[in-house]
Amino acid sequence: MPISPTHTPPSAPPVFPDGQDALEALLAAPSPGLVADLADLDGDLVILGAGGKMGPSLARLARRALDAAGRSDLTVHAVSRWTDRAAADRLAADGVAPVPFDLLDGDPATLPDAGNVVFMVGAKFGSAGSPTHAWAVNSALPDRVARRYRTARISAFSTGNVYPLVSTASAGSTEEDAVAPVGEYAMSCLGRERVFGYHAAEHGLRLAVIRLNYAVDLRYGVLADIATAVHSGAPVDLTTGHLNAVWQGYANEVALRALAHASGGETPFTLNLSGPETASVRRLAQLFAAEFDRPALFAGEESGTALLSDSSLCHALFGYPALSLRTLVSWQAEWIRRGHPLSGKPTKFQVRDGRF
Repeated sequence: MPISPTHTPPSAPPVFPDGQDALEALLAAPSPGLVADLADLDGDLVILGAGGKMGPSLARLARRALDAAGRSDLTVHAVSRWTDRAAADRLAADGVAPVPFDLLDGDPATLPDAGNVVFMVGAKFGSAGSPTHAWAVNSALPDRVARRYRTARISAFSTGNVYPLVSTASAGSTEEDAVAPVGEYAMSCLGRERVFGYHAAEHGLRLAVIRLNYAVDLRYGVLADIATAVHSGAPVDLTTGHLNAVWQGYANEVALRALAHASGGETPFTLNLSGPETASVRRLAQLFAAEFDRPALFAGEESGTALLSDSSLCHALFGYPALSLRTLVSWQAEWIRRGHPLSGKPTKFQVRDGRF
């Protein structure tokens, strides 16, 4: 029997967000499904690591959804060091409560009380050169968080990197497949899952583990990486010739909606989060070449394996992303044509040895 998705797409397709303000507004627009889920939220929401690439948009999305659900009684706390004070002020103006805090060195007891937590903290780039820092952030910190929020529901971002490379002829790794992380980053992320999982098994912590790859929001992501290479005339590396990509707005919604599915015990709720397609890097580069009216240059050949996730369970629970991959390609090209800003932080999706 098919599973009826609970995600309802917008009645009209969204239009291209022409600039960062429009992009942020689109990322903060909740679906009816998210509004319905957050209407039943029990307690305030704390977002740990809210100053990262996805954090501000997730905080705004949560605030908008709670307001639409009539839950102005609940507070959205955005926890980060907030070295960019202007970013914190913008969130405050949007109804989110920024909380300056150093998660590694601060006293967790001083963090706000909450019934719900989204854990977004992670160390990836530079992990090969500083593995001790990666393990401290990705594996040790979750223990402090789990002890502080033992009675809360926690939706914890993880990564598809905990899986091995698989054949591009497959549908990708499923949540039931054996994990086989390669490199310090992936191993420490599995450590994060195991530490949270310990608290779920031993203390009944209600946990949802979200294995994400790869979120895109036009300023960064795998599509920005490929489009920038084509636009600048640089060769696109084909060695890892296939990937998954998903709209960041959808990824944020899933992380919030997964709170309702958080569970304790030996097997906490675990979910792959990616787009429905296995996308060809060569084909994506060719699409961008057509958008920019210039040739795509390539380096290497497809290896036959890639980091791929089967996210069919996610789509069954929450519906397909409202934005298709082809729409995202078109928007990414337009974003670059109009000279809108990019993060300058490549995903390094081509890396195959786990050294980031």
